Amino acid sequence: MKRIYEKNEVTFSIIWILIYVITMSMADYFSYLVGIEKVFTMPLSITLVTILLIWINKEKVSSRYGLTKGCCPQKAYLYFIPLIVTVSVNFWGGVRIQYTILETVLYVISMLSVGIIEEIIFRGFLFKALSKDNVKVAIIVSSLTFGFGHIINLVSGAELLPTLLQIAYATAAGFSFTIIFYKSGSLLPCIIAHSVMNATSVFACNMGVIMDIITAVVLIVIFMGYALWILKMENTNKKQMH
Repeated sequence: MKRIYEKNEVTFSIIWILIYVITMSMADYFSYLVGIEKVFTMPLSITLVTILLIWINKEKVSSRYGLTKGCCPQKAYLYFIPLIVTVSVNFWGGVRIQYTILETVLYVISMLSVGIIEEIIFRGFLFKALSKDNVKVAIIVSSLTFGFGHIINLVSGAELLPTLLQIAYATAAGFSFTIIFYKSGSLLPCIIAHSVMNATSVFACNMGVIMDIITAVVLIVIFMGYALWILKMENTNKKQMH
């Protein structure tokens, strides 16, 4: 993999995305066959996180991929309050326990790991690889790839409308996370928000079609508005410096 990375970072990123999507889909499928939610997915996700972190540490590219605090004060990013609001989305309709204690633990650990993996490969690897040639294209591709990647949920048996709504707000989330990483140099706020949102989804209640649509719209507005505000803030600061 190191040889591929040194030769072509985009190819390296795509390979990692394929490895992630294929192996995680298989793990979910086998978990379904066994009848225990995430029983194969949890150990696989932890393994992938471990491999990624070991590789990043070995190659000494933690700073390049945002696994650092970053250079900008939290005040400049509104203390990431918009992200905190979006993270709470899974509790807007109440709380429910839908799995056994074991399955809930497996689910939470799996989804926390997924947040780390997806941020590193989509925001870290893919965005950084593409931004060498064109930052705007990198932002768009990273956001769309992340959003439309959720179409794989249809294979797992998810319903069409909820999946389409997820693709829509995941694309907006991808855009917001990419902008945060691009401007702050840190991927940590994105990893935390993404992981917690994923993990708490196990406790989310079914609010019905109308509320699902409203929730998706609210999330899109918050994510897009936050990203655009950051861009505007950066442009204003640059003008003041000149």
